[in-house]
Amino acid sequence: MQDNQTEGSPNDYSPQVVEAAAQQYWTAQRAYEVKEDPSRPKFYCLAMLPYPSGALHMGHVRNYTIGDVISRYQRMNGRNVLQPMGWDAFGLPAENAAIKNATAPAKWTYKNIDHMREQLKSLGYAIDWTREFATCRPEYYRWEQLMFTRLMRKGLAYRKNAVVNWDPVDQTVLANEQVIDGCGWRSGVPVEKREIPQWFLKITDYAQELLDGLDRLPGWPDAVKTMQRNWIGRSEGVDIHFAVEGEVEPLTVFTTRPDTLLGVTFVSIAGEHPLAQKAAASNPQLAAFLEELRHGGVSEAELETQEKRGMPTGLNALHPVTGDKVPVWVANFVLMGYGTGAVMAVPGHDERDFEFAHKYQLPIKQVIAVGGDDAAYDAQHWKEWYADKTRSDMRVVNSGDLDGRNYREAFDFIAGKLETAGKGHRRVNWRLRDWGVSRQRYWGCPIPVIYCAKCGALPVPEDQLPVVLPEDVAFSGVQSPIKADLQWRKTSCPHCGGPAERETDTFDTFMESSWYYARYTSPGANGLVDERANYWLPVDQYIGGIEHAILHLLYFRFYHKLMRDAGLVQSDEPATNLLCQGMVIAETFYRDNPNGSKDWINPADVEIQRDEKARVVGAVLKADGKPVLIGGTEKMSKSKNNGVDPQAMVEKFGADTVRLFSMFAAPPEQSLEWSEAGVEGMARFLRRFWREVITHVGQPDHPQADPSQLDAGQKTLRRQLHETIQKVSDDFGRRHAFNTAIAALMELLNALGKFTDQSEQGRAVRHEALETMVLLLNPVVPHVSHALWQALGHRQAVLDDQPWPKADPAALVRDTLTLAVQVNGKLRGTIEVSASAPKEEAEALARAHPHVAAFLEGQAVRKVIVVPGKIVNIVAG
Repeated sequence: MQDNQTEGSPNDYSPQVVEAAAQQYWTAQRAYEVKEDPSRPKFYCLAMLPYPSGALHMGHVRNYTIGDVISRYQRMNGRNVLQPMGWDAFGLPAENAAIKNATAPAKWTYKNIDHMREQLKSLGYAIDWTREFATCRPEYYRWEQLMFTRLMRKGLAYRKNAVVNWDPVDQTVLANEQVIDGCGWRSGVPVEKREIPQWFLKITDYAQELLDGLDRLPGWPDAVKTMQRNWIGRSEGVDIHFAVEGEVEPLTVFTTRPDTLLGVTFVSIAGEHPLAQKAAASNPQLAAFLEELRHGGVSEAELETQEKRGMPTGLNALHPVTGDKVPVWVANFVLMGYGTGAVMAVPGHDERDFEFAHKYQLPIKQVIAVGGDDAAYDAQHWKEWYADKTRSDMRVVNSGDLDGRNYREAFDFIAGKLETAGKGHRRVNWRLRDWGVSRQRYWGCPIPVIYCAKCGALPVPEDQLPVVLPEDVAFSGVQSPIKADLQWRKTSCPHCGGPAERETDTFDTFMESSWYYARYTSPGANGLVDERANYWLPVDQYIGGIEHAILHLLYFRFYHKLMRDAGLVQSDEPATNLLCQGMVIAETFYRDNPNGSKDWINPADVEIQRDEKARVVGAVLKADGKPVLIGGTEKMSKSKNNGVDPQAMVEKFGADTVRLFSMFAAPPEQSLEWSEAGVEGMARFLRRFWREVITHVGQPDHPQADPSQLDAGQKTLRRQLHETIQKVSDDFGRRHAFNTAIAALMELLNALGKFTDQSEQGRAVRHEALETMVLLLNPVVPHVSHALWQALGHRQAVLDDQPWPKADPAALVRDTLTLAVQVNGKLRGTIEVSASAPKEEAEALARAHPHVAAFLEGQAVRKVIVVPGKIVNIVAG
């Protein structure tokens, strides 16, 4: 690290020495191990657990530093703080890495955990490491298996055939979010639709509670709650039964707009629908089309953007009101897994149906109008009217008995008519689907199910748990070793005792991350949790990326309710407050390759040229001194090779400097732009602070300040100190605005640098300011604070046990005030007045100000407005 101090001086700030000493002390004192203490208010601070990929990235550093700042602040405010850490250790990346590197996933994973643990420790986080676990260990997942077997017995876990996204390379099911442009997110090959048996958890049984609970989470970001509401997707509508010519069973569709029933001109069904399969048996062209539809994802988002394609089945449905024939088409935008796999098409008022009808020349009928006169044909207007069903002037047209009715009237009329005729019924529909928890790969928790030819699918008896995943395995391609291991699969039926086989699918890794927070509260418990969970839960502050807003955070909430209903916890929600930190972005650099591709160059290998405002204006490759192109700032990623190694930064600048930059560079919810120049600036600040303290303690005595004996300059500095306490306390505790808190502390250090008073009371005020700054900075830079607290003469070194500073109300009182002076609304100067000065004195001083007097020359003063403590406004003319 570059520094302008003399190397080797005992007064120098040496991050490596300071941080090693502090961490050794915390470890020896077991400073961050906590137990339940009903006499103290608790605070459970949790950052989302990392995947052990092999090395920390800057996103980790930011996430865990935010949590650590909050944890240390809360400890200093007297709370019993739990901050644990573990490893989300199962998953496909470990398996693919193991295949690539010809090793077992377990060995790869445990090696990475060991390395990342040491990286986390090097950053000085106040973590209770006695609670650490890896989700891939049997002592963790056995309780997950136990919970699943109990859910099976309650009917909340079940198996059924489902149409899924199948990655033919990775040989596993993909969630909709893992399908990008129709291809697997890792393999990059087109996914296929397959119907295979899958295990599900009945999250839909909790849909209403999950929706209602969002209103009782004021500490969660509105954006997250909105995404969850949309994902849950509650809608009220009607199931309508269309008879089909030649078929016994009717075709059922669900609609939220039964008022448009008379606008139906065709019915769309999914390619997997039984009617489509039956029609294809005698129609080779349709069969070929259905085979095409098997390739591509099954997400709604993908289907919305792709070209609308379809084919007639040759079947006709009968309109439930008019009896008219309505053709049945297979359409590529209808999903079998959503609703009934059939949709009534109203092309006059639906963009997707309109596009489809226009392409295939199907009838389009207007049944919604607004205003006094029916509009000329304009599909865009029809869609707008249809979308806003609350419009007071919207009415049904061209629909017989429904004509003239508004949405609500038409809804109730047609729903009642269909119910009376036995052709439909009202119901609440949910966009949310049951949670598919099966995965067809090896590195996951074995699903605890036994298959018997006589007895069917049975839960593994509890006394036979855990079903242990063998860790010493060899791979042959991507086939799961447990699928290939006949001995592992072989078992006995717990009912009849006959030969049986184990389930070879493993759980979706969202299962492990849905209850890990609860396990931290009860290390060693003989069950998922024990009575300790109700002391710590719910989590007081949860921290993680907004990319987890839907899947993880929804499953997290759902699993908590499952545990509650099993009598394991008492609270309704797992976390009271949620902070979603922004991503870390960095500059990118590249050179163009002859084939048109880009060769991305890591910022560490580039010499950056900046202008006087520190803006990047050029860059050269250090290796050859030749220019490289600047690609702008983007999220740190392997693909753009713009990641910064946190360990290298810690070794170069020290952990506290990296922590300080991570908290200062941006508010936690916003993106943080990585800048080594910014890191260097933080290093300079810490060196200045260090020098200020060391210089001060080298003076002969440090008396205690007597507020009654302070002069004006001393009062001013002490007032700024206590204003800083007020601001930093609010920024840390309520606003989580760490960047502005640090900025206020920098301003205070600047004021101290200008304070040259060496009198007894001057030194006393300085001592109070420096001690307070150490305490205020402790949550962000705990190593430096640990060392400087001792330098200031304190034996008790664990700063987190020191009380958080409190602002002295008397110190905040100002003897004088600065007032702005305006002439006709424009600022013309400022004046200093006594805090108790009457309005007349403020007015006189304002008029006498040279700049103000110059603007008043030759003008009559018509009015003077004095706002006490703020402004004097003179109206002249």
